[in-house]
Amino acid sequence: MSYKPNLPVCNGTVGVCLKVTNGTERKITYDDATWVMTSSFIIFTMQSGFALLESGSVNRKNEVNVMMKNIVDMVFGGLSYWMFGYGMSYGTEKGTNPFFAVGSYFVDTYEINMGYLYATYIFQLSFASTATTIVSGAVAERFNFIAYCLYSFLNTFVYCLPAGWVWGEHGFLNHLGVVDIAGCGPVHLVGGSSALVAVAMVGPRSHRFEENYSHTISSPINAMLGMFMLWWGWLGFNCGSTFGVTGAKWKYASRSAITTINASLGGGLISLLYCTVFHRKKFLISNLINGILSSLVAITAGCVLFHPWEALLIGIISSLTTNVAMPTLDKLKIDDPVGAIPVHLVGSVWGMIAVGLFVEKDALLHLSKGQAGILRRGGFHLLGVQTLSIIVLAAWSVVTTYVLLWVINLLVPLRMKPDEEEAGADVVEHNVEHYLYEKDRQFSAATTTRLSSTS
Repeated sequence: MSYKPNLPVCNGTVGVCLKVTNGTERKITYDDATWVMTSSFIIFTMQSGFALLESGSVNRKNEVNVMMKNIVDMVFGGLSYWMFGYGMSYGTEKGTNPFFAVGSYFVDTYEINMGYLYATYIFQLSFASTATTIVSGAVAERFNFIAYCLYSFLNTFVYCLPAGWVWGEHGFLNHLGVVDIAGCGPVHLVGGSSALVAVAMVGPRSHRFEENYSHTISSPINAMLGMFMLWWGWLGFNCGSTFGVTGAKWKYASRSAITTINASLGGGLISLLYCTVFHRKKFLISNLINGILSSLVAITAGCVLFHPWEALLIGIISSLTTNVAMPTLDKLKIDDPVGAIPVHLVGSVWGMIAVGLFVEKDALLHLSKGQAGILRRGGFHLLGVQTLSIIVLAAWSVVTTYVLLWVINLLVPLRMKPDEEEAGADVVEHNVEHYLYEKDRQFSAATTTRLSSTS
């Protein structure tokens, strides 16, 4: 005698029906849950990519410290997201309003929708951890480790409300019709804005903008390997945001894959051309890495709705603006060791605007919310909503990050002491000594001098 569990049915098919803002029902099946969880696991590997990229882009005396900060992003950020972050984004209990949700704190349930809730939670957790990680690279080599642990725990508050505004059924931006498929605003715009405030508050690295300053990165290979891992993870990021593969959703997932790749191809191409023109045919690692990553940021907002040629153009424009922004930040004496601000802030602003220009009305899943961009004869409404979202999310991130870091600074100084910064965070905060650091630095300097004299 076989056992038949009491399973929910949606429109005649086993699954869970969810109400979405336009009043229709969206079916979530077990195949969809498998897709969502698999995408979540892929996105989680992006944490390794960020860690390799950031640690490879700083001085050797700080590479372990940056790795550690990427770990605590998940440890403390994951804890706070489970405790209150998810609930403040997607709770549905009494008191929920257009600005914040209530309920689903300390995520747990034994109800029939358990599978859907847990699959959704683990997917959204992977997004939340990324928003915090963006900041770790921007403030590398001078941010106090204990202060950063506090920031990782509390930054969930900065991220979770914008996520609810854009994706929650209660969210006021969602009701206005904002289109952001995979986190261009809540993840990258919020993270990039927070990084800008954090960099401004903690200040540049010692001697960074002095005339004779020379910055030697610890491992260009690790930085490029980290970029490859992020590149791979972005496919999970964007394709997984279809939230399934049943019905017409698999078509959108496959479309998202090609737009993601095409955008990155455009970003890489323009970075190489930029180096050819402005760096005397010296193809710089930072320009190529940040150009590709910026293009991936920009495509996230409308990844399932763009055509491949549009994705290529979006990637080209994002990469070009990022390559221009990098030296501009240096001129403004804004010290961002890994280029997190140009990549995530500049790329996300363009990505949100691109939706208001290129997106055509989506007739299958209504992901464009009945709107179309200016170039699709949709008028200015969608572009207006996208622009409003940029302003709201940036303003929220700037203000809350400033207040959060100001409070943390009252408890623990944000910045390391000058002598500690000089010695390096690895030995000061983690008891890791790089015995060959000074010897390697001197050898590198001597080699550079020799090559310059013979060229």
